Amino acid sequence: MSPPEVDAAVHRQLGELVAGMHGLQDSIRRMEEASRRSEDKSEASRAVVHRRLDEVVDRVGKVETSIVTVQEDVTEMKPVTDEVRRWKLMGMGALGVTGLAAMALGVTFSEALKRIGMVIIGRG
Repeated sequence: MSPPEVDAAVHRQLGELVAGMHGLQDSIRRMEEASRRSEDKSEASRAVVHRRLDEVVDRVGKVETSIVTVQEDVTEMKPVTDEVRRWKLMGMGALGVTGLAAMALGVTFSEALKRIGMVIIGRG
């Protein structure tokens, strides 16, 4: 048999070893829980990023559709705009011709009144 002091020392060392193992187990458990919580947070964050990315993709698709629609509308309006521009130019030309004709008619009418006045007054 071993002396009682050796048995006590061995028992004390075994107790310290068991306590140390329990401490390590607790530390490992806390690290696993922290890792799990971190993973859960990361997963939630990735889900938010994916949701926002999906929203952006949806919005970009709507913008592309709107641009195509606007381009089609502009393409349809261009011939009409060109036609109205041509009408305007023709109208300006017609107004110019009408203005010249009115001026000539006014001068002629003024001359006619002047001659009638001279005839009435007796100078003509």
